[in-house]
Amino acid sequence: MRTLHVTILLALFIWTMYALADTGKIRQKRAWIIDSFSIEEENPGPFPYILGKIELTRAYLVSFELQGQGIDKEPKDVLSINKDTGEIYVHGKVDYEAVDKSKKLKLQFEARNKSNNALDTRFGVEIKILDINDNPPLFQSAKYEVTVDESHLQGKEVLTVLASDKDDPSTKNGTLFFTIKSVTPKTDNAEFYIQQQGESGTIYFNGCLDYEKAQKYTILVEAKDDGEKIKLSSTCTLIVKILDKNNNLPEFSGKTGPGKVKERETGFEVLRLQVTDKDSPSSEAWNAKYTIQNDKKQFFKIETDPVTNEGILTVVKPMDYEEQSYQNLTISVQNEAPYFYCKVKKHVPNTMWELENIKNPGTSFPNLYKTIQVSINVEDVNDPPVFIPPLIEVVVMENIKVGTFITTFTAKDMDGSHINTFKFVKGEDIGEWITADAKTAQISTAKILDRESPFVVNSTYRATLYAVDDGVPPLTGTGTLIIHINDQNDNVPMLVVNNVDMCLSKEPTMANITAVDPDLPPYSSPFYFELLGDVKEKWRIDPGHGTTVNLVKENSVYSGYHLLQIKISDQQGCHVIQNLSVTVCDCSSNPNCHVTMVSGARIGAGAALIFVIAVLVLIAMFLMALLISCKTEKKMILMDEGLGYLVTTNTENPGTDCMVPAGVNVNQTDYSKEQNTVKVSSQANAVQSIPSTNIQVVCKGQQAVSQVQMQVRTDQTFQRSIRRSSTRSSYRGIRNVQRLLALQTSDKELDVYEPHCYADEDKFTTSAELDAISIPENDFHPAMLRNLDTGSTT
Repeated sequence: MRTLHVTILLALFIWTMYALADTGKIRQKRAWIIDSFSIEEENPGPFPYILGKIELTRAYLVSFELQGQGIDKEPKDVLSINKDTGEIYVHGKVDYEAVDKSKKLKLQFEARNKSNNALDTRFGVEIKILDINDNPPLFQSAKYEVTVDESHLQGKEVLTVLASDKDDPSTKNGTLFFTIKSVTPKTDNAEFYIQQQGESGTIYFNGCLDYEKAQKYTILVEAKDDGEKIKLSSTCTLIVKILDKNNNLPEFSGKTGPGKVKERETGFEVLRLQVTDKDSPSSEAWNAKYTIQNDKKQFFKIETDPVTNEGILTVVKPMDYEEQSYQNLTISVQNEAPYFYCKVKKHVPNTMWELENIKNPGTSFPNLYKTIQVSINVEDVNDPPVFIPPLIEVVVMENIKVGTFITTFTAKDMDGSHINTFKFVKGEDIGEWITADAKTAQISTAKILDRESPFVVNSTYRATLYAVDDGVPPLTGTGTLIIHINDQNDNVPMLVVNNVDMCLSKEPTMANITAVDPDLPPYSSPFYFELLGDVKEKWRIDPGHGTTVNLVKENSVYSGYHLLQIKISDQQGCHVIQNLSVTVCDCSSNPNCHVTMVSGARIGAGAALIFVIAVLVLIAMFLMALLISCKTEKKMILMDEGLGYLVTTNTENPGTDCMVPAGVNVNQTDYSKEQNTVKVSSQANAVQSIPSTNIQVVCKGQQAVSQVQMQVRTDQTFQRSIRRSSTRSSYRGIRNVQRLLALQTSDKELDVYEPHCYADEDKFTTSAELDAISIPENDFHPAMLRNLDTGSTT
């Protein structure tokens, strides 16, 4: 009873649902039913043919519609559906490779009620495309090229090729395999094979590559699929070029050249060595590289001729026949590229072959290199003389006497087979200071050596001596003489500039004065400066010692031209008295007054006239001093008998019997018999001008130069100035000139005075006191000369 109730209820539910559907009052839910069909690509037909049928059972009629790929989407017009029966037709070929990755045609199916065109149902339909083997595998490139070294090892990758198949890779149609179809040329030293991994194939070889057997291999590689109905394939060509490497050692084949060298000869080609090599010419495997052995002193070098590959043996260091008459050398040869060796010992199928003594590139094989023994003869030639020692250094004191022996050179003949005689010739001697004996090579001084000479550098003088033998050809050896010259105090300080300009001022003013001395310490600076003459409260030096000091002018000094005497002493007491010209003017009114005053003093007619008068007065005073007698008249010495005569004597009593002429300063000069004359150098580049007036050079208490009379070195003007300064009256005349020039350059107007004539040059004054001395004929004794001033006058 319960079952009957359930059946009735189910029937009522179904009727109700059908009634609602029929009246359209309830909408049926969309149903997506996946139903699959399949089409084999490239099906030849005939077209159209029925692919399948979609069935839908309804109590009413429905209309079938189909949309999507193959109908209104690519590939279009391939499919259609019968709207009444639901049959699907195929109208053309379908290409598996042209469809997307899913390899399916996706469509949408709809069924509509014919009575009211209402949607009855809708679902998707997939039509699978079945692949056929219609595409062969294709290589990425039809031709591959690769270059491989001859030393490439077996089992090492040569090249990888790539191929692909458009057919379904999940089927045999899209599964491919690689095969080496052929290798050209075929050699017994190498066998190529390929290993596959997916769509790539890698080429390897077993054995050894040999450039001499094959410079290139052409390999044909095939890629074939595994189609069930048909198998498709394609090929590519692989070109493997072999690069020659050094698997052949060079071997000596001959030698050419003199095989001898003259002693001391360099840069000369001695031998050429020839080699043969089976490797490629002009390659690193063929280029020879030579090595010299047993040449400890490196007399030779060997280079490779880039064209012929010969070894060129050259002497680069002088050889001495007396030391060795021949030289034995061992020369080896190898190549620039490292040597390797590879030879097949046994062919082993499906695995790497057994190789004999395989060597990796870069391994050294010194025992395999070929060597050759050569002997080079040394020819004897005339050797130049050799000074022993080649350099002599001596130390001497400057100012040594001319002809002083310095040293003696010694030369030796280096030829053992014969003895040459030498002639010595002086070489470099820029000052002509030395002489050289042509036979003994004894060196002596030809001039006085002066350390301050421009030929001397750092107290050193350099000269050379040549020894010339009588060989054929005559050869020369050179010896060097270095003379170190010790300094003496043979120079005195000198003013760098002997004229100073100063401005007139109410306050003391200063100007720098500088002195130089070419001597070395302790014979030079610091110097001691001292002003001479009447300079009190007018001029002073501050400080009194140094190289550069200040000349201080007091405010009591008037404007004009002033001539000062300055004494400059070195550390040993050698000094010089120089004139210092000072021009003082009022710089506030005329900035260029110094130039004006000096020019006026030099070219003024009045100054020139006064100077001439002063010189004439000086000459007149000098002549008067010579003519005037300084002693009272002496009584005539009577001789008893015989002829009278005077006795020469060098004895001089102390004191003086001559009065000094008025106005002459006896302390002006300071020479004595024990004083040495000192050189006064112009001191090039240091002293700008040499004083043209009085200069006195004195050296008291200095360390004496042993028995050497020092010379005065200066120009002629300076020498004449020194000679003029040796007389007392000269200084007095200069002082008169100084006063006259001062008056000329002062601001005061000068009166014009007529010249006063003191005496005529050719007139002499007579005096009874100047009568001739008469000597009676009495006995004369030399002792009487001691009392000449005590007798009475007659």
